[in-house]
Amino acid sequence: MKEVVIIGNGISGITAARWIRKLSDHKITVISSETEHFYSRTALMYIYMGHMRYEDTKPYEDWFWKKNRINLVNDHVTSIDYKKKELTLATNKTISYDKLVLALGSKSNKFGWPGQDLKGVGGLYSFQDLEQMEAYSTDLKRAVIVGGGLIGIEMAEMFHSRHIPVTMLVREESYWNNILPAEESKMISDHILKNHIDLRLGMNLQEIKDDGKGAASAVIVKETGEEIKCGYVGLTAGVSPNIAWLKDTELEVGRGIKVNKHLETNQDGVYAIGDCAEQSEVVQGRRPIEAIWYTGRMMGETVAYNICDQPVAYDPGLWFNSAKFIDIEYQVYGEVPAQLPEHLKTIFWKHADNEKSVRINYSKEDMTVKGFNLLGIRYRHEVCEKWILENTHIETVLQNLGLANFDPEFYKQYESEIVNLYNKSEGKNLQLKTKRGLAKVLSFLSQ
Repeated sequence: MKEVVIIGNGISGITAARWIRKLSDHKITVISSETEHFYSRTALMYIYMGHMRYEDTKPYEDWFWKKNRINLVNDHVTSIDYKKKELTLATNKTISYDKLVLALGSKSNKFGWPGQDLKGVGGLYSFQDLEQMEAYSTDLKRAVIVGGGLIGIEMAEMFHSRHIPVTMLVREESYWNNILPAEESKMISDHILKNHIDLRLGMNLQEIKDDGKGAASAVIVKETGEEIKCGYVGLTAGVSPNIAWLKDTELEVGRGIKVNKHLETNQDGVYAIGDCAEQSEVVQGRRPIEAIWYTGRMMGETVAYNICDQPVAYDPGLWFNSAKFIDIEYQVYGEVPAQLPEHLKTIFWKHADNEKSVRINYSKEDMTVKGFNLLGIRYRHEVCEKWILENTHIETVLQNLGLANFDPEFYKQYESEIVNLYNKSEGKNLQLKTKRGLAKVLSFLSQ
């Protein structure tokens, strides 16, 4: 029986603990200084908005951990002795390990802005970030958010739900245009403005002003010199691995903690997973560091097998992601970069309401489908993935597009319009063969 210690109780660390318990009788200890119990980090915004309570975000009852012999330690690790295989905690206690899993997560980026460490300045990553937002929201006249992306729009929606005016400073000329193609980026920019959020594109933070008592009182916009008075500043210009305290140790680090395909570090018995892990052998089409919920879960399961002497390589599979921009749902499957590469062609359909769109990318060479990008319309993950992995011809996909549609039964369907768009551009006369239907979908997936 091994002594397995996991630092971090997010999705990757807890998935590792659960799978190690399924696969072995090892002793398991999970250490976290954030919260006593695992909670769904993606639900932080819903606590603030009043849709959920904190206890509703815990996927497991508090008794689950004792029943499954997973020891929880609410403390902070200050140092690691890799030779002794020993951890030192903030309470001066020490814990020994045979196998150590570093599931340290991310931290909100700071770029040396004057005032960035004032009170009333924070990101949206940890439970403590949520508590600070809550503490400063009473009688708050305005919040300023620095940065865009998915975290920025979540924070904006949170303040907006309480009728707190929000200004967003986004350095890009269109919202999230380093990830979204131009048309979709413009749609999201328009949607944010439609919801009465003061979106300032092409603008950067110069300084956060001190109110004289150590708290934020205003920001200065770099490009214009304008001073925007505010009582809270959200820093959402991305996240980075939470590993600063490990950079002068024997552990090999780059932007994150370097791991091989089995998620092992250069230190004996030490693994890294989740947001803090940097793949040394990058899977084609993926990034070395991916701060995504589902990849953290996959790494947690993978590392458990490796610790339990059942070697398996980490394989994240086909890229996908999903999110929500206020009222517009977003899904992406496969290869949909912001700039269309030379080897791809694209079909882009947009509804007249400017809040629904479908993009399908396919190969110029062999006409096989490569990626789907969806706003305001839901497509089934399993169907899109099957088409991409099986190198399905774009015309076969278009004729059977109804299989992918996952909108509610009485929602209007737009697949025929997408097929007509392709016909017009390619001079074809394709007809939609398959409409939405669960029985047809299940039959297709079983083939």
